[in-house]
Amino acid sequence: MTSAQIRAARALLNWTVRDLADRAGVHRNTVTRAETDATGPGHAQEAIRKAIEDAGVQFIEPNGGGAGVRLKKP
Repeated sequence: MTSAQIRAARALLNWTVRDLADRAGVHRNTVTRAETDATGPGHAQEAIRKAIEDAGVQFIEPNGGGAGVRLKKP
């Protein structure tokens, strides 16, 4: 999960930094650091990923076209 994917996922969900922080159970500053590559892997990153995926966003691995995100089919 890249910082750009986190920002794009928030945009797809129309969430603020605070929305994501609340849903992930982390501080707003943690989300901001994750979105600017100022933090590494850890429990906060996993909590952010889980919150985004639980909301219906899929992370797309780089497969020749670059990493991305998309909404799951309902």
